[in-house]
Amino acid sequence: MEISGKTALVLGAGKGIGKYIALALGGAGARLVITHFDWQEETKETLEEFRQKGFDYLAVKTDLRQPGQIDRLFTEIGKKYGRLDILINNIERGGMPVLHGPYTSEQWDLELETTLKAKWFVMDRALPLLKASGNGVALIFSSISGLVGRTGPAGLIFNDGYSAANRAISSFTETWARLGAPQARVNELMLGFFETRHAEGTRGWPLLTEEERQAILDHTLLGRTGKIDDIIKAVFFLIKDAPFMTGTTIRLDGGYPLGASAVPPMPKGII
Repeated sequence: MEISGKTALVLGAGKGIGKYIALALGGAGARLVITHFDWQEETKETLEEFRQKGFDYLAVKTDLRQPGQIDRLFTEIGKKYGRLDILINNIERGGMPVLHGPYTSEQWDLELETTLKAKWFVMDRALPLLKASGNGVALIFSSISGLVGRTGPAGLIFNDGYSAANRAISSFTETWARLGAPQARVNELMLGFFETRHAEGTRGWPLLTEEERQAILDHTLLGRTGKIDDIIKAVFFLIKDAPFMTGTTIRLDGGYPLGASAVPPMPKGII
């Protein structure tokens, strides 16, 4: 798919990873639809950047936990652009144990509703439009918390409900890929520790001790946290250069899930 001239919906684009994905897609010539809800000051700055760059965009304040507001979002997309070619299904909310402490019922509901339920209702509305485009692409963002849970060095960052929600996302990805084929491709990008998500730029990361942060880096085979540019490159690959890929989960995590198991030296044997 060529990105220029396509309509792309980027969830949670007021700040962080969603913002930078939207900036990259807009820079490649896409018409942008972005959602925002909280973080109003950051969103205002983001929209000013879009204006200065001359992007064609629609910004819709949307509580994605509310199906009725999602319906309104897609009505607005239909009025302004009449089509949807790319979906960046990036909405999530993960409480960090080091930040939020013991679980409350409200925190549990927030994580499940935002990370799982909101993704489902957005995709339910988006998929017919992506299929109608004839060459639609949906990228579903998830977290390696669905693999490792609240264990090891990550246990101070990944909550139980957030981890459970992310494990379920891969099931959704496979279902949506079946429903979208052959007109639309659906793939999942599973992130590890990244700046603005799980690591630097989050409220929880500075609460870890230096030793706790280093333990996460030591557990990551590549010895560092991920950068926004790593995500942008993966996003563009999946949109532009992977026409035969659908229903697949790509892990972008620096090898964190493998870090606990060292490979011993080959023994001499007895033969």
